[in-house]
Amino acid sequence: MKLFNGGRKRFADLTEQEILALAISSEEDDGRIYSSYAERLANDYPASADIFTGMAAEENEHRRRLIELHRKRFGDAIPLIRREHVLGYYARKPVWLTEVMTLEDIRAQAAAMERDAQRFYALAAGRCTDAATRELLGDLAAAEAGHVRTAIGLEDAHLDEAALETEEETERRQLILTWVQPGLAGLMDGSVSTLAPIFATAFATQNTWTTFLVGLAASVGAGISMGFTEAASDDGKLSGRGSPIKRGFASGIMTTVGGLGHALPYLITDFWTATTIAFFVVFVELWAIAWIQNKYMETPFLRATVQVVIGGGLVLAVGILIGSG
Repeated sequence: MKLFNGGRKRFADLTEQEILALAISSEEDDGRIYSSYAERLANDYPASADIFTGMAAEENEHRRRLIELHRKRFGDAIPLIRREHVLGYYARKPVWLTEVMTLEDIRAQAAAMERDAQRFYALAAGRCTDAATRELLGDLAAAEAGHVRTAIGLEDAHLDEAALETEEETERRQLILTWVQPGLAGLMDGSVSTLAPIFATAFATQNTWTTFLVGLAASVGAGISMGFTEAASDDGKLSGRGSPIKRGFASGIMTTVGGLGHALPYLITDFWTATTIAFFVVFVELWAIAWIQNKYMETPFLRATVQVVIGGGLVLAVGILIGSG
């Protein structure tokens, strides 16, 4: 049977000592994870870092109490048994090892950790028939429930309204730096820089399929170029702009989308129908860029309109004039 279980032991086959040892190792692992979260958040989110420091202290206290109970019942030699040794035991995905985690990612992971632990202890207590074992598992479940209450108390103590507003503003700023700013730059580049070649081709050839191919090539090529440029320009460590891979994808995808918006209408075989729709798409794209600049980059709407709509209109006019010449 162990061959099919990958050498792991079923929970139903664990002794009371092994169950207690498993709880000790789990509490130790969770305490270390919370400490790593606290260290990661200390600079940007000090209030939340205090929460995870307190949660790590709670886990360590639980571990101390469990070791003390083990010593009384079974002596000092604690069996070496961890999560990966038990078949069906909940696993901790190593997300805390990833380089980039947002505050919401960390809070969500912590909440999942607490739910997993409570669920495990409750299920284990329900499956045991021995009175002493049921009592032990019930105590562990109660300890986890107490940890949840402590976490709520810590949140009330450390995350007052001012702290929440500060952390929300920091989170919003990170969202803008990592996703909105490179995505907006890509959308502007894709929408504006492809106007001239697409409409020059359209009016020079009046062939919708040729125009579409030129637009597709320009959009995809610009997307690849912008994506790699953004990813290679800044690793995000000093600037705080976040993962270069995320920024590269945001910039590259939005550049491609910006160009394809007014290239796709040329899949329509009728030239003037396709061109009319493409004009409308360009109008929507340019005003959408101005709106995003105003909303997320806090650029005055009039200035954004002059920069994007008028600038894009000039590029469009140049493409039409060259294609018609």
